[in-house]
This record gives sequence, C-alpha cells and structure tokens, in this order.
Amino acid sequence: MSNKTRTVLYTNEAGVGRITLNRPEKRNALNDELIEALKNSIMTAASAESTRVILISGAGKDFCSGADLSALRKISQASVAENQADARSLMELFLLIRQAPVPIVAAVRGKALAGGCGLASACDIVLASADAEFGYPEVRIGFVPAMVMAILRRNVSEKRAFELITRGEQIGAAEAQQFGLVNQVFPDEEFESAVTAYVGGFENVSKSAIALTKTLLYQMDGMSFCDALQTGVDVNVIARITEDCQQGIARFLKKT
Repeated sequence: MSNKTRTVLYTNEAGVGRITLNRPEKRNALNDELIEALKNSIMTAASAESTRVILISGAGKDFCSGADLSALRKISQASVAENQADARSLMELFLLIRQAPVPIVAAVRGKALAGGCGLASACDIVLASADAEFGYPEVRIGFVPAMVMAILRRNVSEKRAFELITRGEQIGAAEAQQFGLVNQVFPDEEFESAVTAYVGGFENVSKSAIALTKTLLYQMDGMSFCDALQTGVDVNVIARITEDCQQGIARFLKKT
C-alpha cells in the first residue's frame, strides 16, 4: 500500500516517532480505519527502543475535525452493542496515549474539533500554531462529548470545561492556552521548526525517568495526598536503582 492511501503515516527518526493523520481531503476526520491505524502506530513507536517522544500531527491544513460523515451515519444506524464497541475503540486510543511510556505531543495546525480536540488534549503536551482552533461542537447535533470530557476535566477548571462543552463554540490558540488546553503557541510561519526544536529537547533527558514520571503523574489522579506521597516514595526508590540514575549521579559527582 502506498503512503498516499494510508490513513496514518509513520516514521521514526532521531528518537522522534512521527505519526501523521493522513486524510487531508476529509480534514483528517476520525473513522474506524484511522483510529485503528493510529493505535497501531502509537504501539509501534512506544515499543521502539530508540523512541524518546511521539509527535502526532495532521496532513493538510487541519489537525482533526472529529468524526466524519460516514462515522456519524454509522452511529445513527447502529445498535446499542455496536455503538458501545465503537465507543470503546476510541476509549482504547485515549488509554493507549495515557499509558505509553514516552511523551506524546500533539502538533495542532488549523482545526481540532470534537473527537479531534479530544485527541489533541489526550496527548501529554499540546503545541499549537497561532491559527489553530479548538472546540467541542457535539452538543449542536444532540451528541455528548462524553469520553473527551474525562480528559478535558483534567486539563482545565470546572467552569472552563462546562463552558467549552455546553456552548459548542470554537476558541483560538491563544485562548486555548489561557484555558489550559495548550502548552505552547508558535507563530504560523515558524511552527514546523519550533515543534522540531521542542520535541528535540526530549533527547537530553532520561527515557526511564520520563517513563516513571509520566506513570506517577497520571497514577496520582484521585489519590489522597498521603497515598500520593507514599506512591512517590516507591517510585523514588525505583528511580534510584535505574541505570540512567546511577550513570547520571556518577557523571554529576565526577563534574564536582
């Protein structure tokens, strides 16, 4: 199969697993094929020893516009069991992003809407071009942004989350950064080089430390303060005996 017909493109160079949603003619809308290809690409990238970071972007002018018309038509005609299986497939994608041992970065240009906005916000870091737009328009067609709400609620305040999911309006990159949906906003003309430089920074940090840090950060969701501290003790001990930590301490002591 040629790259032109693939719904997702994948390369891995210099420690960066680059995943590109490749349905530009459909604004990279989500369908069954794209979701499965995306999950497979993330698993491939995460399992590669050389991978330091995974970068997800969209081909063409938009990141991802959510479910496409065929997917919506399928939803309207499917049984309860079929809709449940379909929804669980998307849930598996969000869990996979959260559980991957390396940082996953969304590089958003153009529109990231509905499930596309959920996909971006599910990533550990969101980098946006100044022209990017974010939104959850599901309520405009009587749908509920149900799974992406679990992600949104962990990204922004309760008031902001309520506003975003009940009004169905789009916000720009600067406002999304103010809300807490976006980490960094870069000028449109510098976006590619800025993103490359940003993800290149993960080459300078310990892969094992990042894996432990990511797991611990998300594991703390819902924990009491005492339980979070105790879990931190356990991870602290594990980190001390890793090869990266032992070598890092040796290098530091040698310098001093």
